Amino acid sequence: MTKRTNIILIAIVVLLILVTQSFYIVSQPTQAIVLQFGEPVRLVKEPGLKIKIPFIQNVILYDNRLLNLDPPAQEVVLKDKKRLDVDTFSRYRITEPLTFYKTVRNEYQAQSRLQDIVNSSARNVLATFTLLELLSEKRTEIMRKISEAVKADASQLGVEVADVRIRRADLPIAISQAINERMKTERIREAKGYRADGEKASQEIRAKADKDATIIVANAEKLAQKIKGEGDKTATEIWNKATSIDPEFYAFYRTLEAYKKSFNEDTSLVLAPEGEFFNYFGKSLR
Repeated sequence: MTKRTNIILIAIVVLLILVTQSFYIVSQPTQAIVLQFGEPVRLVKEPGLKIKIPFIQNVILYDNRLLNLDPPAQEVVLKDKKRLDVDTFSRYRITEPLTFYKTVRNEYQAQSRLQDIVNSSARNVLATFTLLELLSEKRTEIMRKISEAVKADASQLGVEVADVRIRRADLPIAISQAINERMKTERIREAKGYRADGEKASQEIRAKADKDATIIVANAEKLAQKIKGEGDKTATEIWNKATSIDPEFYAFYRTLEAYKKSFNEDTSLVLAPEGEFFNYFGKSLR
């Protein structure tokens, strides 16, 4: 290989390096800042193949699509001194790349700053509302105020916050456990109260039922005695009427009833057939 050939090869390599260092591509979802010795000199938002000065200028690309910000949950103290673990979710877009570069340089630093802004805004706004208001129709107003506060502070970073949402707001675990235990204790106390009231009502019902039963039985016995007395009276009247018609037959019937009650198959008596009790022995009715 000759010296001339070597020079040509070196020239080609240098040319390739110059070409690769002179051109850059801006894709559809990105925007570029051209830096010269670390200072921004040009903003490029149109996609395509672009030219820069090799070795002197370099390019930083930023995404121009909506980006997600999902910071960890933070504890917030409300106006009524209630504590909540609030989990937020935000979406933002880099709208001013030059401001963005000067303030935060890269997306990692931007998300760190935005996280502080969102958390601070959420704490400040929620501190002016109670838990009941957060759970009421005022939730929309609360979210609007948080979004306005975040957007105002985020604009200083060269980004536009499209939306801020409270994804979850729960009581801290320790407080939740204490509340659950207190609710459990209250439910147990209420259950004991209901059981005591039920037992009292049961005793009252039983006592009333026993009283009513005693009254009903007494009234029934009284009515039975009355009916029996009336029956006996009627029977006596019937007997009296019957005996007045035929007194001798009645005496005969009564004597037979006395014989029936006094004698049976095993009865043996040795008596003289005299006296009123034996008037009808050996006689026949006329």
